[in-house]
Amino acid sequence: MNNIVHILAELQRFSWLDYVAIAAMFLVCIFIGIYFGFMNKSVSENDYMLGGRKMLVIPISFSLVASFISGITLLGLPTEVYSYGTQYLYVTFGVLGMGIVMGVLYLPVFHDLNITSTYEYLELRFDRRLRMFGSVMFVIMNIAFLPIVIYVPALAFNQVTGVAVHTITPIVCIICVFYTSLGGIKAVIWTDVVQAVSMVGALTLVAVKGSMDIGGFSVVMERAWHSNRLEAPDFSIDPTVRHTFWCLFVGGIFYWTQTNAVSQNMIQRYLSLPTLKDARKALCLFCAGVLILMALCGYNGLLIYATYQDCDPLTTKLAKARDQLLPLFVMDTLGELPGMTGLFIAGVFSAALSSLSTCLNSMSAVVLEDFVKPYVKQQLSNRASTWIMRLVVIGVGVVCVALVYVVEHMGTVLQLTMSLESITNGPLFGIFTLGILLPWINGNSAMLGGCVGVVFMSWVSLNAQWAIASGAISYQTKPLSVDHCDYTFDTASLVSSVPNATHTIGQASDDIFPLYRISYMWYTCLGASVTIIVALLSTFLFGTNDPNSIDPTLITPSIRKFFRFNSQKSTDTYNADIYLKNKLRSDEVAL
Repeated sequence: MNNIVHILAELQRFSWLDYVAIAAMFLVCIFIGIYFGFMNKSVSENDYMLGGRKMLVIPISFSLVASFISGITLLGLPTEVYSYGTQYLYVTFGVLGMGIVMGVLYLPVFHDLNITSTYEYLELRFDRRLRMFGSVMFVIMNIAFLPIVIYVPALAFNQVTGVAVHTITPIVCIICVFYTSLGGIKAVIWTDVVQAVSMVGALTLVAVKGSMDIGGFSVVMERAWHSNRLEAPDFSIDPTVRHTFWCLFVGGIFYWTQTNAVSQNMIQRYLSLPTLKDARKALCLFCAGVLILMALCGYNGLLIYATYQDCDPLTTKLAKARDQLLPLFVMDTLGELPGMTGLFIAGVFSAALSSLSTCLNSMSAVVLEDFVKPYVKQQLSNRASTWIMRLVVIGVGVVCVALVYVVEHMGTVLQLTMSLESITNGPLFGIFTLGILLPWINGNSAMLGGCVGVVFMSWVSLNAQWAIASGAISYQTKPLSVDHCDYTFDTASLVSSVPNATHTIGQASDDIFPLYRISYMWYTCLGASVTIIVALLSTFLFGTNDPNSIDPTLITPSIRKFFRFNSQKSTDTYNADIYLKNKLRSDEVAL
């Protein structure tokens, strides 16, 4: 009987064809960057950041899907279903709810204002302090998020080749920085199209080949059913239950709406479309694409269990980390077909590159619009603006590579990412919601609400993550067995690898403060709610706006009919006012 070392050596059959598949994907991205950087050059700042607002619906839809479904989801979701069952997949109802809420309430406001940075809205609706607050929160969130995005594909590559994580992360980042800084959003969007096709192809390939190997779709479903991984919705109202229908639906709407509707990373793509009608079409296609990819990821999680039901590779340490489970399965399933493992890893890299390039491009836009332009004494030339954005992309890329050393010690990435994002995402979503839905709230109240929300969510999220890391809080997995392994492994791992074995919530968790035990799916909702409640209460201290004095284009159309605004200016007239305000501000700085 072979031991784990021999098994891994047999599985790591990465041939030259596999390397060719990955290299081909990288080269396509590089050539797209070169094309849009030199042959179809972005001649202005508007072209570089928004494609001249003339982009097409289909490529934007592909880009939205590729940007949102990062390698974190691609590797984390199958592991989630493998370990805990299909309960998380009911978040798809939250995705559908997000589509309705965003399309009706948020998208019309941002698209009609014709802005570049979503945080410009906060200045127009409140004041400059709120714009700076939003921009700072966005930068902090991205600096924390991007190292995880880089780390995930490197982890997968390490599993199938043995190449060190810190060898591949700089290469991935350099390639992404190159085509993002050179070609702007046009390069990002068209590489996203290639990467989205690669992702779907990789997941489909694994699902088809893996199902054929164990006897077909019916075998997968049968084994999932007998292990209780196929679950009906859990309608419990206990907020400490990790996944219930309510936290996935309600909490999912808050999380997905914040991420898709008010985050610069995503809204920048909607703003690059010429009309609101086009943006809503892209939103519908985005929802459909996300549901397809989540279904593929979920099915692959069930397929992995059906394959390893008698020998859990997490417990035996055949997969060294939880998020290496899918790459291990790919090696086992596709390793005998030259080039196929390479195609899958190319798909994982595609997911990471699309998310990374999206964040880098958005960061460059926010830094230029919110941190540079307001403080320069004269108007920047197109050349100066372009170079500033390129330098931001390069600088952020370097920082993210360095932070990978921190990320690799932080555990499984799916829950971790959603938990940490909520520190800034929830309060920011609350502030935007105050602006769009509650016209009587003024800047002082919104600022206090946002600050309290960030402090509160930092306290809850960081303490919860510490409790999970220390083992004080743990969650019960579905049954996992090592009774029929055909290789030898260190039996001490059955005791020491608590996160990978079947375990239950321990006694220590009963002594944990209740808010630390609340499901991470409630975090964005909680942060937004605290922000809104504090802002409403603070109106007794700071007073209120006259709702009728707020420009109607800053309020969602669904709310406008309840107020009699003093000035019913058209969108075109209001955009002219925005230009004049910015011009006057620049002149004041120059003086």
